[in-house]
Amino acid sequence: MLVIRWWLSLEAAAFGAAALVHAGVLLHEYEHAKAATAESVIGLVLLFALFTSVVAPRSSRAMALASLSFALLGTLVGIFTIVIGIGPRSAFDIALHVGFVASLLAGLWLVARGRV
Repeated sequence: MLVIRWWLSLEAAAFGAAALVHAGVLLHEYEHAKAATAESVIGLVLLFALFTSVVAPRSSRAMALASLSFALLGTLVGIFTIVIGIGPRSAFDIALHVGFVASLLAGLWLVARGRV
């Protein structure tokens, strides 16, 4: 259960940082309001799952799977927007999405296998 909480914290922090970058708070080269909004929503969903894992530990695995799946789906939508040209297309954004997909898949794999 500790690994689930750690993973959710890591993912929520990553999406929060990405939202701050796209909001122009951390960096001023990558502003994109819609990306900031999407990353904020994903980060809040991950934080809610983290909170739930503390107050209702029996639901930790289910909440982790649901929130990580939601985050992966949102990230894949982000990749789709990049591909069709309406999302931010910098090397930073592409690397960010690749990193998100890799870490979300790893988290889903760990939680689904019950190794946490």
